[in-house]
Amino acid sequence: MVVVAFVRDRAEAIDVLAGFRERFYRCLNRRADALFELADALLCTDGPVKTLVGLPLAPEHRRGHGAMRG
Repeated sequence: MVVVAFVRDRAEAIDVLAGFRERFYRCLNRRADALFELADALLCTDGPVKTLVGLPLAPEHRRGHGAMRG
């Protein structure tokens, strides 16, 4: 499914993005919060992501790495 949205101003763009994020979150079944935050980190990281192992260390990924918790 391809969705194309043409927006005229910033407020409309934010509404379109919020709607997309809500629909995407509803598509996730198990571990939805973790997968959603991982997708955010993947899309917001500066530069290409070479491995998923280092991605939880990105500032956009709020959960951190499970093995690093004490």
